[in-house]
Amino acid sequence: MTNNKQKLELTWIGKNNPEYDIANIEPRILEERTDLSYGDPNSENMIIHGDNLLALKALLPEYEGKIKCIFIDPPYNTGSAFKHYDDSVEHSTWLSLMKPRLELLFLLLDPEQGSILK
Repeated sequence: MTNNKQKLELTWIGKNNPEYDIANIEPRILEERTDLSYGDPNSENMIIHGDNLLALKALLPEYEGKIKCIFIDPPYNTGSAFKHYDDSVEHSTWLSLMKPRLELLFLLLDPEQGSILK
């Protein structure tokens, strides 16, 4: 007996571009900036400033499946230009940029307790 159940899938130009494959992202080392640190140094919480794709990949070896909450404020591709970035890129480009970030977020989340807030 064959399974004829159809699967829905979002597709776009460039979706399978190796440039956006999380396996191809070079690992980086996160360096603490004590001059910017604040609060209890023994806290389990972190604020990371930098390229979020590289930071997420750097967190993966130590924190995969352990994160309880991730707060993100991604560009929403609203068509507006802001002081620090242009939020009006081609939709296929935006989707290609968001895909690896979301894949890494889900790998970092605790499968039973994790949640993403926006």
